[in-house]
Amino acid sequence: MAIQIKSANEIDKMRTSGIALRQVHNAVKAAVRVGATTMDLERAAVAKIEELGAISAFKGYHGYPAVLCTSVNNEVIHGIPHDRGALKSGDIVSVDCGVIIDGYYSDAAVTHAVGEISPAVAKLLRVTEASLYAAIDKAVVGGRLGDISNAVQVMCEREGYGIVREFVGHGIGRNMHEDPQVPNFGPAGKGPRLKAGMVLAIEPMINIGTADVKVLEDGWTAVTTDGSISAHFEHTVAITKDGPVILTR
Repeated sequence: MAIQIKSANEIDKMRTSGIALRQVHNAVKAAVRVGATTMDLERAAVAKIEELGAISAFKGYHGYPAVLCTSVNNEVIHGIPHDRGALKSGDIVSVDCGVIIDGYYSDAAVTHAVGEISPAVAKLLRVTEASLYAAIDKAVVGGRLGDISNAVQVMCEREGYGIVREFVGHGIGRNMHEDPQVPNFGPAGKGPRLKAGMVLAIEPMINIGTADVKVLEDGWTAVTTDGSISAHFEHTVAITKDGPVILTR
């Protein structure tokens, strides 16, 4: 496993990419409402990406057809935007997006509430997002990759949630997916030593029910096997001598 170490200049370029991606996410967030379709969110993202002069990291990647992954309720990740039905109050929608600027990738995901969601689903969103930040806090020089993974597992299993194992975070840089893989489970104190210049996409995918998922016939959309609700949050994070730096803030 060859984990690439980025220079300060490369991390600056990734920060530029990450700032653009945050603007795309802000544009999509403004479009999330009762009655909107996931294709409405896609159109908002396409317009903002074009406005920023960025390139979609997702569209065309292994044949993926859109710039966003929009995963509703029991869809975990890789939901394809469509116009077949509108979002309704009580839904949640995970929006995952990546962009390329000057050859450098950024990747981030946010799960949005649509209208009024139940207390149980609101808690899932809070805990999943909190587990992301707990993991980011472990992205420090001298630590181990397993420290990041374990931080998610401990926080989410404490609440009885299922932690998706088939899909994981990843290194990122001049490629969308680089070494290492970043699971959301595993023992602390194990795995590669964390070094300044590593850049990771950390992304808890957490289910209210079982951890088990399956991929639908479209070849992309992953759903929970028990139909339970799933949440997903992600940031691109640089490990520096001064601590973790979120590039997609």
